[in-house]
Amino acid sequence: MKKLILSTAALALSASFAMAQDVVRMGTEGAYPPWNFINDSGEVDGFERELGDELCTRAELTCEWVTNEWDSIIPNLVSGNYDVIIAGMSITAERDEVIDFTQNYTPPDPSSYLAMSEDVDLTGGVIAAQAGTLQAGYVAESGATLIEFATPEEAIAAVRNGEADAVLADKSFLVPVAEEDADLMIVGPDVALGDGIGMGLRESDTELRATFDTAIQSMKDDGSLNELIKKWEVASTF
Repeated sequence: MKKLILSTAALALSASFAMAQDVVRMGTEGAYPPWNFINDSGEVDGFERELGDELCTRAELTCEWVTNEWDSIIPNLVSGNYDVIIAGMSITAERDEVIDFTQNYTPPDPSSYLAMSEDVDLTGGVIAAQAGTLQAGYVAESGATLIEFATPEEAIAAVRNGEADAVLADKSFLVPVAEEDADLMIVGPDVALGDGIGMGLRESDTELRATFDTAIQSMKDDGSLNELIKKWEVASTF
């Protein structure tokens, strides 16, 4: 991986933020592999852990990781429980009214349906999704009956126990599930949602956002971000 030489302006920006705050707290869900999950050692792992650590290194920031349930991840950012959301969060106009986003660090990840048979009714049946996600919003407007769950695992369980006909979630999350469970399969067409995945920050943290924007762009420029995306198979490359 190539070393990044930050510009004088970017270094000054990082230094000014570091002086104001010693540690940047990185908030994630820890329950959405391969994006983020808790490994056998009890630590945050996955694509976003590796990405976040590299961004903090490039920005010369000291970072620590905090986990938070998805349904309260934005309110707890706003209230100051951590400083950044890095949790597979799609950039949307609705969320952007409450928080700010960096530039995207992956293109939009296709969403897919997971079901127990190929002939399920995706437009008029019962579809499960994790609450507060783009997928839940899409299902609610599609004509299907939406049932929401706090975690993606609970949404998949609803398909297994017959409570739902299918679940809609990020394809990168569902494909490994289908590969490990012979009773489940990807069905129907992929669905394109959102404007890519970005880091969420409080609207007042403009310097921190600019610092991470610089680091993300540097990884795009030297190809290391695409290498990381390919390693974890989370989305298409830039």
